[in-house]
Amino acid sequence: MKAMFLWWSLAILLLILIFASALELEMLDYKSEHFTCSKGLSNCTVKAGAVVLIPKCPVDDMGLKVQPVLCCRQGTACRPCLHIHLDIQLRNHQTAYWVLCVSASYVNVCYNVPELEIDICKILEFTVILAALDGQATSKQAWLSLLLKDNAVSFNSQVTVYVCSNHSKVVLPSVDEVCSSAAQGVVEECDVPSFSTLIDQESHEVRLQVNTADDSPYPLEMCLQHEDNGVCRTCKESTVPLHSVTPCMCFQVWWNKGDERSHRSISCPFRNHSELLQRNVWENVSVSVVQGQMNNGGAMLSWNLTAPCRVEAEVWPCQKEKGLDMDRCTELVAFRQRLSDDIWRENSRGHWLMPGVFEDVVLGLDLCVMVKVNGKNSELGPFCPIDSSWWHWRWSLLVLLSLMLAVLAAICLYFLHGKLKRWAWEWYQEECGRLANRGHIVLLSPPNVDGSVSELVCELGSSLCAQGFSVSVDLWSRAELCSLGALPWLHSQLQHLDSQGVRAILVLTQAAWERTEDWVRQWDQQGQQGKNIVQGVEKEEGGEEVEGEDKGLLQGLYSPYADVFSAALSCIKADHKLGCAGERFLLVHFEAHSAKPPSSERGLPELFQGLPMFHLPSQSQGLLAELAMGPTGPEAGIGGHRV
Repeated sequence: MKAMFLWWSLAILLLILIFASALELEMLDYKSEHFTCSKGLSNCTVKAGAVVLIPKCPVDDMGLKVQPVLCCRQGTACRPCLHIHLDIQLRNHQTAYWVLCVSASYVNVCYNVPELEIDICKILEFTVILAALDGQATSKQAWLSLLLKDNAVSFNSQVTVYVCSNHSKVVLPSVDEVCSSAAQGVVEECDVPSFSTLIDQESHEVRLQVNTADDSPYPLEMCLQHEDNGVCRTCKESTVPLHSVTPCMCFQVWWNKGDERSHRSISCPFRNHSELLQRNVWENVSVSVVQGQMNNGGAMLSWNLTAPCRVEAEVWPCQKEKGLDMDRCTELVAFRQRLSDDIWRENSRGHWLMPGVFEDVVLGLDLCVMVKVNGKNSELGPFCPIDSSWWHWRWSLLVLLSLMLAVLAAICLYFLHGKLKRWAWEWYQEECGRLANRGHIVLLSPPNVDGSVSELVCELGSSLCAQGFSVSVDLWSRAELCSLGALPWLHSQLQHLDSQGVRAILVLTQAAWERTEDWVRQWDQQGQQGKNIVQGVEKEEGGEEVEGEDKGLLQGLYSPYADVFSAALSCIKADHKLGCAGERFLLVHFEAHSAKPPSSERGLPELFQGLPMFHLPSQSQGLLAELAMGPTGPEAGIGGHRV
């Protein structure tokens, strides 16, 4: 029996040594793609090429050997390579009919990496030295050796090499396997940061300290896991609270190179401090218990035990005592279970969960679960199902509190009703007074107004209404204009100046500019007759009727009063003589439409000079401020400018 045990031990040890030696890849110095050949061959060269069929392949059926190696430069910066060895037969031309007796020959070597999905081929050319075959009736063996380095060949990749009808499949070792051997320190992927942990009893935390001498251009990453096969969750902080540290806690630290080449430094440093940190495991053991029914109608008690680490423990159901000794729980015989290591699973919090069930328990008993963890002297528990009556009482209390708050709010509103009503009435009176003081606005559109300008005029009128002004727009008053006429309608709107502080807004466009210049030119040509017109306008504004020739001239003079805009020009001219044109009239210009005609070389018409002017929408706030404050003599025009 001892001999058999010794034999198996030696066999296992031999397998381990063979496996370990396989992971220790041979390191070869590499400068360029290296191709060598044996005696009997010369002019050995390699070049890239496609697959070329040859009549007879000189490679033996068992003559293809492929071995993964490390290609290094002066013993550093090692990368994975393939060492391809070919055994070929050189035969005398008297005993063989195929062409290796001639001076030149070649062999195709192709390889495939699944990631590339194409075959890459090399042509190995060589020359047979015929003198080496003279006088030999038997075959002579030779070999070709190719050291192949390709970026597509990487650790953990699978490569298939084809030579004629022969093929060989090789799987390169993974980064972790290579870095666990003597290759660490010479392979770039094995470059990992070194770190240590320090338990700080004063601050009650564990600090992760990375060696600052490890210089790398890549960012440092770290993660934390429980148990060797647990999910490693990324952590940004380099400190861990001491109360959450457990013996099974492990850290992984690596340089983030943006691909799978990042080898990780893994350490579980607290396994030697199990006695110190075991208490954290015991204090975080919890059991959820639910009573249920089996398919056969019997009663069962299902449970889920959760702990930061997998623990060796026993669980059993117990009956909770009633009366004064409620903490005592009597074990039910023949139900004790020992936790198995093969059914633990990790939950979303990184803790380990073990499910279980006690079948065929007695109904009607107040059942709970007790736990005995190996290494802890006392038992944990009892863990009992959630009492439904307690939940019912809790929800009842919540509903009662909500009703009490609602009644209290209703009482407060009842007593505050009078004050709230008074405050609302005062606010309403204040707002009404504020809006009433806004005054009246007369908005006059330009002559020959088009659709886009009329839309902007209506939007401006609606905006002023929303600000609390009383607004009259000529576009909105076509019925009154037709019945009264342009000039009477305008004077009816302007006559409230003293009572409401009325302001008239003229929209300045190219058509308005041209009409004003024509009107001024007509005025200058009429001379004294124009003066009589102005005097007639002044009388009508004072309430006296214009009669006789002046009235006929006013209505027929080159149609300057044929519309509201021309009538407004007459009023502006009259107010200019009185020195108060800027107190009643102001100009607005829509920035989307040009105001000055291209043919006009002069500045703003003289009739408009001295009136406040606002460019919309950039000076909208200035216009509102001007209208709200009303004319204030020389200070008028805030936010705009006088022209």
